Amino acid sequence: MRARTVVVVALALTIAACGGRSPQAVIAAPGVKLTQIGTFNQPTYLISPPGDAHRLFVVEKAGRIRIVKDGRVLGQPFLSLSGKVSSGSEQGLLSMAFAPDYATSGRFYVDYTDLAGDTHLVEYRRSGNPDVADPGSARQVLFINHPPAQNHNGGLIAFGPDGFLYAGYGDGGASDDVGAGHRAGTGNAQFLGTLLGKLLRIDPRQSGGRPYSVPASNPFVGRRGARPEIYSYGLRNPWRFAFDGRDLAIADVGQNQEEEIDFSPRGSARGADYGWREWEGRLHHAAGSAPHAKFPVVTYRHTNGRCSITGGYVVRDPRLPALRGRYVYGDFCDGALESARLHPGRASPSAMHLTVPALSSFGVDQSRRVYALSLNGPVYRLDPR
Repeated sequence: MRARTVVVVALALTIAACGGRSPQAVIAAPGVKLTQIGTFNQPTYLISPPGDAHRLFVVEKAGRIRIVKDGRVLGQPFLSLSGKVSSGSEQGLLSMAFAPDYATSGRFYVDYTDLAGDTHLVEYRRSGNPDVADPGSARQVLFINHPPAQNHNGGLIAFGPDGFLYAGYGDGGASDDVGAGHRAGTGNAQFLGTLLGKLLRIDPRQSGGRPYSVPASNPFVGRRGARPEIYSYGLRNPWRFAFDGRDLAIADVGQNQEEEIDFSPRGSARGADYGWREWEGRLHHAAGSAPHAKFPVVTYRHTNGRCSITGGYVVRDPRLPALRGRYVYGDFCDGALESARLHPGRASPSAMHLTVPALSSFGVDQSRRVYALSLNGPVYRLDPR
């Protein structure tokens, strides 16, 4: 999922998970607490279908999708891809997304790394039972051959406010972004001829004989040598990103010095260069040219046990007025949650005095409630005290 995960995950998994217990509250800063809603096997993502107030879908790294229905974890997985997924290092089943018309079409999408370490974005459909997917409905939408390194897979897919599917992918792994783009005089993240180190935007529905189509408004459509799927570039490992209306926040994992949150308001992420590998956060990292790089609005150094940013969401839960309009995020290594009101320029984070060990991801449901996931197993909901 993020840099240095081989070591970090091994350490994280030695911490005992709170399995098998009823929901618990962890008291934190004034007005906010964490309520445990269940324990899972290395959860990496949480989402609920459009218009469904009864089900939460929890993605597990090793290849299963579990359902929490009306507060109860169902025994049968919604979908199991365990035989297809490599879950070593930062690999695994990394996220899922429901089509905006899921209630009628039953279409949803998953992003995972296969046994060879390559990336698949696959469409599935719900079966006649709303709690079970149809495993035979698989249709591959996108395939990315990943370099031998097992990290920087990115892996988040999400439908944006425009109805298109966005997918974030890392630069190919290892250090200093020295993949195919390096031969063109830059790293993959700056090289528009590869999908690595990018945020993509596609219409994932089959179009004639093509597995997907590219919106005509994508910034590099028609540009010679550029992949038209690219929406933004210059990313190292955009493990998690989130929309708040047309605003976009990307938490991009740093290398060994600085973590960053990039913020693009009102659709300005279109064609944006977020600066890697020339820049790591606001620190100059490598020789090269990224003259139009957008600088992050939040950065922090690898001090006091922090090592890898986990991006979250702007809170719109009316039950949490103290956090309303603030972006919640944290660090995988120290687990401390923070919030910031994002705006162009520099934002000022505030500590939440909440800790989720091995913080792997966040999620939000149809009631706009926000969840924090621990790779150790527990999934928590942010609740009012």
